[in-house]
Amino acid sequence: MGTVDEYLESLDASDRAVVSHVFDVVRESLPDVEQGRSYGMPALLYRGKALIAVMRTKKHIGVYPFSGRVPERVAEGLPSGEREALEFDKGTIRFQPERPLPDDTIRAIVAARVAEIEDPSLRTR
Repeated sequence: MGTVDEYLESLDASDRAVVSHVFDVVRESLPDVEQGRSYGMPALLYRGKALIAVMRTKKHIGVYPFSGRVPERVAEGLPSGEREALEFDKGTIRFQPERPLPDDTIRAIVAARVAEIEDPSLRTR
């Protein structure tokens, strides 16, 4: 896999729309992100650090904020109805394409990860 754009081109149209939307919201929130790779995944980078990857798997779409703490922090701030539509694991947020991530949730992921990149001590709090 190459860049985010190359990865998006490899997806079928319906999955591409959902995955692309996540990346579009990230880019709107943080226009100076760059495309790159981290842990073998096409990712968006902020200040040279992995910010987020979004991948289609057989059973779901996974969001990888390159942090074990970000999913937990984001989950804590969500209303229960929204939280129940998502699966949270250490380092991963999973959702079904027919129930895409709300834009505010994407922005919360970005904000939490940017905070960690700017203040590495947050990764352990």
